Amino acid sequence: MKTIDLNCDMGESYGAWKMGDDAGIMPLISSANIACGFHGGDPATIRKTVRLAVDNGVAIGAHPSLPDIQGFGRRVMKISPQDMYDLVVYQAGAVEAFARAAGSKLHHIKCHGALYNMAATDEGLSEAMARAAKDLGVMVYTLSNSTMMKIVKQKGVQTIAEVFADRGYSDDGTLAPRDKPGGMIEDAQQSVKQALGMIEGGFVTSLSGKRVPVAADTICLHGDQPGAVAFAKELRKKFTEKGIQLVAP
Repeated sequence: MKTIDLNCDMGESYGAWKMGDDAGIMPLISSANIACGFHGGDPATIRKTVRLAVDNGVAIGAHPSLPDIQGFGRRVMKISPQDMYDLVVYQAGAVEAFARAAGSKLHHIKCHGALYNMAATDEGLSEAMARAAKDLGVMVYTLSNSTMMKIVKQKGVQTIAEVFADRGYSDDGTLAPRDKPGGMIEDAQQSVKQALGMIEGGFVTSLSGKRVPVAADTICLHGDQPGAVAFAKELRKKFTEKGIQLVAP
């Protein structure tokens, strides 16, 4: 039976500000990327989200970001590889501690927002990420066929190729900007079609119509997407019909 991991960015509420339906999504996924406080999340939110993951048998990942709460981690900042290492270890350590307190463990790291896109194409940041993951003893979710994926793998760290069910792609295999028409996929059926094309066909169609090759070990849904629960239900339904089992790496 073919398997795939379905991951979701979660725990992005902050204080009295609520983001996403974590309780609704958690039973539908196999791994969660939990915000660490730099773009969203706070100690109570991390604790609650980790608990939800443990209760639903979902693998726990850290979702580190640039220190940019106001911009939700989506604004580019100039950082050094050492900054990258420090940011990742510091934030992942917070999620790891709550996971340990809940009787579980940290499973993976996946960067958020601008940090994810920066690291996907930057060798120095990718090497720093590999060093951080190796020191923490966890795997890394990376953009499929990116520079980061190649470098992290070269450094001997388990690398999980990630594709996106609810994002449009550019011709070079990077994610199209969110504010570009088609950058966010808001139709569940379109999302399912794209996901199946990546899993079964090994390609995604870019916004310009080009077929871009991808490897799909894990598929991401964004928890801040208004239709995230509906998307997850449709994906699970179609995966069941196709005999595709949801399993964390």
